[in-house]
This record gives sequence, C-alpha cells and structure tokens, in this order.
Amino acid sequence: MIVKEPVETIEVHWSHVHPLLAPIEDEADYDQRVATMEELLSRADDMEADPRAQLASRIAEVVESYDEANRPAPRAGGPEVLRYLMAEHGLSQSNVPEVGPQSVVSEILSGKRDLNWRQIQALADRFGLSTDAFRDA
Repeated sequence: MIVKEPVETIEVHWSHVHPLLAPIEDEADYDQRVATMEELLSRADDMEADPRAQLASRIAEVVESYDEANRPAPRAGGPEVLRYLMAEHGLSQSNVPEVGPQSVVSEILSGKRDLNWRQIQALADRFGLSTDAFRDA
C-alpha cells in the first residue's frame, strides 16, 4: 500500500533517512549504522510490515556492502574446516575414519599432509557439505 504524503512531509523525513542509506565511509560510521539498525529492529512490531524493520533491512544492505568491500571473510582450508567440525561434533582424531587412522588425521591437522580427494568426498558426505568446503584457501 502506498501512502500519499505531502511532499513537504516526505522531504523532512528523507533528510533523516537518506544518510542512513548512503555508502558507509569509515568504521565509526559503520558502528553507528549497525546500532541504528539494531535499534530499529528492537522497536519493530512486525518484521515484514513495520516500516522500521523495512528501513533496518535497507540499512543491512548498506552494511553488508561495506563488509564485502572492507572485511572479506577469510577462507579456511581443509584442516581448519575439519578441526572445526571435529570440535562442533565432539569428535576425536580416531572418530573420523573417513580420513584414516588417528596418525593420518593428526598429520592433516598439523599441516604435514593434505586431504586427498577421497577423504574430501567422504567428509563432505558425512557432514552434508560441499566438497569445496574442504579445499584449501
């Protein structure tokens, strides 16, 4: 539903909203946008229909754009992914037979040995992940 407002009302509100949708310039600006987004979401009654939630969603797009340009996510390699999965699932080195005996798992986790294609496929199947998750960065 489009609400028809007098242009003067839109101009007054736009002067406050527009800066929130402009590209983020620095870390202080980033922190302020995230805080504003969180405050809007905490006040929103309906996450789909509330204008505050809709504005927060638009600010989130600006924040995400800044993150992608300035905070690239590090790419983890196979050993790091395996270590994470083992910790998450409470597994010891002897609990991942897809990789091999405990000594082989130890060598992979220490970086002395790489995961081979068979091991990658077996781990991807076991944990329901893409084989890409285990490829080195």
